[in-house]
Amino acid sequence: MKDFLRSIEHLLRVVLLLALGVIGFLVVRRMVIPAEFGKYGHFRPAALDEIRAHPVKFAGRQACEACHSDQADVKSKGKHANLGCEACHGALARHAEDPGSLVPKLPDTAVLCARCHEANQAKPKSFPQVKTAEHSSGLACNTCHKPHDPRIGG
Repeated sequence: MKDFLRSIEHLLRVVLLLALGVIGFLVVRRMVIPAEFGKYGHFRPAALDEIRAHPVKFAGRQACEACHSDQADVKSKGKHANLGCEACHGALARHAEDPGSLVPKLPDTAVLCARCHEANQAKPKSFPQVKTAEHSSGLACNTCHKPHDPRIGG
């Protein structure tokens, strides 16, 4: 029997190391993964509470339209009618709550408009695109286009 154990001793060491590795992995996994993980699928429910604890940064279209109805009317008839105000103007919940506390900056249209309208083959052909370097001749977009109704001369 001793001869048999001596002949497979190297295999027993490998099996023992493998078993220790698996046990170590399971212990570390148990320590790292939160207990509630998997309760609702591949998701950690406590993440919702953490997200809810963050302050609200976006006011929403209705908050903007309450004070800026003139701009909302122009925008509602233009190509950007379905685009929320804060997509271009940034998160403005603080401004909506107290207009004097934060005065929104006007966006740099040369950069802002290019985010969506810079020519890109991956975009649908029907989506208005330009090669800004060739199209603008160094001018800001709002020189010729009104952002809320971007037709030429808007």
